[in-house]
Formats: sequence, C-alpha cells, structure tokens
Amino acid sequence: MTFERPLLLLALLALPLAVGLYVVAERRRARYAVTFTNLEVLAAVAGGRPWRRFVPPALLLLALAAVCTGLARPHVERLVPRERATVILVVDVSRSMQAKDVRPTRLAAAQAAVRTFLDRVPDRLRVALVAFAGDPQVAAPPTLDHELVRASLDQIHLYPGYSGTAIGDALALAVELAEQAAGGGSGGGDGTGQTIAYRTAAPAPAPEEAIAAIAFLSDGSQTRGFLEPHEGAALAQEAGVPVYTISLGTPEGTVTGNFGGFQETIPVPPDPVTMAEIAETTGGKFFAARDAGALEAVYEELGSSLGREPGQAEITAWLLAAAAAALAAALLLSALWSPRLP
Repeated sequence: MTFERPLLLLALLALPLAVGLYVVAERRRARYAVTFTNLEVLAAVAGGRPWRRFVPPALLLLALAAVCTGLARPHVERLVPRERATVILVVDVSRSMQAKDVRPTRLAAAQAAVRTFLDRVPDRLRVALVAFAGDPQVAAPPTLDHELVRASLDQIHLYPGYSGTAIGDALALAVELAEQAAGGGSGGGDGTGQTIAYRTAAPAPAPEEAIAAIAFLSDGSQTRGFLEPHEGAALAQEAGVPVYTISLGTPEGTVTGNFGGFQETIPVPPDPVTMAEIAETTGGKFFAARDAGALEAVYEELGSSLGREPGQAEITAWLLAAAAAALAAALLLSALWSPRLP
C-alpha cells in the first residue's frame, strides 16, 4: 500500500489520544461507583455482559482510524483498466461446433462463455469479434459498444461457409484488426461499429504500444485456408499481440450430417497441441475446456485480466465507507446496550 499524502498519516496520533480519554473516563466511572451507596440500583443499571461496554468505543476507534488513514489517500496494487486496450475474440463456427459433447452444443457453450467475458471486461475496453470456419469474417469491428458485440455474437450461428477450419487465416485477420485498433488507424477504434476495409496494410505497433490481445477458440484442426496455424502465430508474434487459445471439446465428440452425399457420424476431436503451440509462440496462454463450466471459467478469467494492467487504485472511498459503517454500528449498539434505570 502506498499513500499520496503520507504526512497526513500523522492524524493517526489522534488514536492514542482517544484511548487515553477513554481510560480517564473509565477511571472516573469507577470512582463514581465507589461513592454510589445504593449498590442494588447500581448493579441493575450496570447489568448485562461487561464486555459489551467496550464494543461501541472499539468501533468508534476503528472508524477514526479509517478516516485518518483515508486522509492520506491510500492506493493498493491491483489490475486497472488499460487505456486504448483492444481484445479480438475469435470463435470457430465450423460444423464441428454443433457437437454435443459440450452441452448444449460446443457453439452454444462458446456463445454463453463469451457473454461472461463481456460482463467482466472494463467498459473502456475495445472488443472485436471474428467468426471463422473455412473463411474468417468480421462479425463486429473493434468497438466500445459491447452491446453491438453481444448482438453480433447471437448471429454467428447464421454465418455461411461452415465447411472447414482456417485457423491460420483467422489468426491473420485477428492480428490485422489488433494492429489497426492499436495503431489508431481505420480499425474501427471510434466504437461506431461501421464497416471498414480490414485488408489494408497497417504498421505494427511498437512493443510498448502493443496493447491488444487475441482470445482464440477452436475445436478442431486446420483443414482449410491459405496460412498454416504456425504462420498465423508468427504474424501475431511479430506484431507483439499475445494469443490466448482455448481448445474446446472432448476426444469423444461427434457430429452427424451429410458428408459427401452420405449421412454419416464422424468424430471431431479437438487439437490442443496446435492451440498450445500458438499460445506459446505468441506469449499468450493455453486453456483446454472439456465442458461448458470449464469454458465459462476460462472466459471469466480472461475477462478479469485482458484489457487490464498492474497499477494503483485508490481505496479512500472504501475506507470512508468502512468508517461510516463502524460509526453506525457503534451508535446502534450503544443505544441497544446502554444501561437504563429500573
């Protein structure tokens, strides 16, 4: 803990003064008890548990300590929202996402988990959404309007081109969005959600300005696309954009459908090895989610960390609230427990 005005901590010297005044008052009370001759009345007035009379003064002392500490404007180390931060959410919408080994389906579980992410992130965080199968598409550009991202998320199951999984191409598009948003170019950083030319070249940000990250979810292996996954990861590494990968599903996952003119049930196991390699290459983190609960926990963790950085947050308001609560409790208990004449 640090203090903006440390000299004001001298106000804490008022605490021993308050304790001294209380001790003097207690001694005067003892002398009064000796001179009071009607001991039966005195016992009735002072009845109850003896420790009770010390609780209100202790609470008052606690309130005074909180106020005195608050005067010094204390700050604590914690994660604080990072200015101009951007997170690109990339979600696989290929046919394999209809597998039901993750209830109710992999895609529905992913949508619910992303909503949890949006609930956790700072309001100042720009969020984009990319949906991909055989081709990646921008569902929502980098924007401060998180409701726009939610609306786009509800529609990603309607995207055409469910055949194939183009992991490398999806990474390349996500990196491009991240570069544009971090560079302040035409990457939709104004939060309006307007369509833009995403394929224009954008300079990579300097390392100290690399304030974008990618959260990449897929449930399968690369089957289509121009770029291999390691090539997309290399683009992210070069741009200084960490990729947090989530491998969704279980080895037992299957989908049933028309494949090559025949109704078949085919296995759709995830590819955690590729996802882990992407995360390791880019300096991100890998997660394996085998059920909806684990997936939601992953996005909750990401929502609490992405778009934030270590910093100092002032807790003066919390101390003043604690002082007010302690003072109110002291007054209430004093009124309830104060002795009354019979």
